[in-house]
Amino acid sequence: MLEFFNPPAAKPRLAADKIDGEYRRMRLKVFLGAFFGYASYYLVRKNLSLAAPGMMADGLLDKETAGFAMAGIPIAYAFSKFLMGSLSDRSDARKFLVVGLIIAAAVMMSVGLIPYSSSIAINGGILFAFMLAVGWLSGMGWPPCGRIMAHWFSQNERSFKMSIWNTSHNTGAGTLALLVSAGIAVFTAVGIAESWRAAFIFPSVVAMCVAMFCWWALRDTPESCGLPPIEEYRNDYSSRKAAKGEETKIPFRRLFVDYVFKNHLLWLIAFANVFVYFVRYGISDWSPTYLQETGLMTSLESRFAFSLYEYSGIPGTIICGWISSRFFNGRCAPVVVLYLMMVTLGVTLYWNAAAVAGMLGVESVSTIVYCALSMTGFSIYGPIALIGIQALSFVPKNAAGTAAGFVGLFGYLLGDAILSKIVVGQIAGSSLGWNTIFMMFTAAAVLAMLISMITWRKELKVMRERMKQ
Repeated sequence: MLEFFNPPAAKPRLAADKIDGEYRRMRLKVFLGAFFGYASYYLVRKNLSLAAPGMMADGLLDKETAGFAMAGIPIAYAFSKFLMGSLSDRSDARKFLVVGLIIAAAVMMSVGLIPYSSSIAINGGILFAFMLAVGWLSGMGWPPCGRIMAHWFSQNERSFKMSIWNTSHNTGAGTLALLVSAGIAVFTAVGIAESWRAAFIFPSVVAMCVAMFCWWALRDTPESCGLPPIEEYRNDYSSRKAAKGEETKIPFRRLFVDYVFKNHLLWLIAFANVFVYFVRYGISDWSPTYLQETGLMTSLESRFAFSLYEYSGIPGTIICGWISSRFFNGRCAPVVVLYLMMVTLGVTLYWNAAAVAGMLGVESVSTIVYCALSMTGFSIYGPIALIGIQALSFVPKNAAGTAAGFVGLFGYLLGDAILSKIVVGQIAGSSLGWNTIFMMFTAAAVLAMLISMITWRKELKVMRERMKQ
């Protein structure tokens, strides 16, 4: 079975006059395959967040069990990403991504097809198990895309191409809410009472269709298509030259203890990542429930707001990277601080949308909510990208993977799974309510901003030392 995933053998080299045209055509295909493939993993990832209000209305869930069940995805994903990364390096990226997407879609579709118990606790346990499975399978999305980008795009162009590709998760998450709305409309039109099931079924069908497109578009390496390696094609050997002198093998224990565990700056970055992930997922995952429960929006409006939040992250991320490169020579801390100021403002506006609407004389609170979520979505995804990049500047290059995994693990386990899912669910279902949650969101944004201020000077020092070398 595992032999199925083995990378394909290299094909005989194409004629020299055909290489350029074929390379251009294939690079566009594989980029689109990787972009829409990874976006589709998000069509089968946040479905429970959008289905939860309907399931709560039917008495199948409450906020506490919904938060617990949603935590299954980031818990499994945090560990899966490590294992799947190593497996994907030895696998055909095309098969790895497509098979993972099809199975993940099938599992998520099953969540919308199975019967549920009258016991909320049992339903929570069932959903948690399904979300664990989906989270584990989600780890098959990013690693093959990284492999594809490394083989098809050279070092001196990869950062720009990757910045565009990185918006695929916003595209997928934003489209999810629109597909859920379309699915619910279809289910309602044909008289299906539990229309919330469409949140699991309809996007999963679309994800399977995209998987077929990815099978057509993706190829593992240029060599498997009879093309030369990307370094030869673009005459860019920068990555290979750098690798010879820097890929010194260090035992994992020494690597983790000396360069990661004892690195206090990396710990600061990791905690900043926790707070940013808490705000990112806390806002997005609970916006449908919060907006409908408080009467600020209808179910359809809340799903549109969910999409707006995600789509706003696309220009926000691109502009964030441009500001860092254009005005700060690639430094991350100044831009993170600026963006987190906007996050704090956006969260505060979202929290007080009704009061602000009354003060401004705006008839529809929805307008204020849309503005607030657009501002928050625009400004939260940039820091997520830059904090990960900043972490790499505080460790040697041969410890970069371990550092990235360490910071990411903190973000997914503490920020996403525990804080944004379980803790928010418990507080929302208690007498403390939503006001306490928004206080926590605001405090988290401020704390992340303060941590970034602490690292500001150190980051500048590191950059100056590198410029002298």
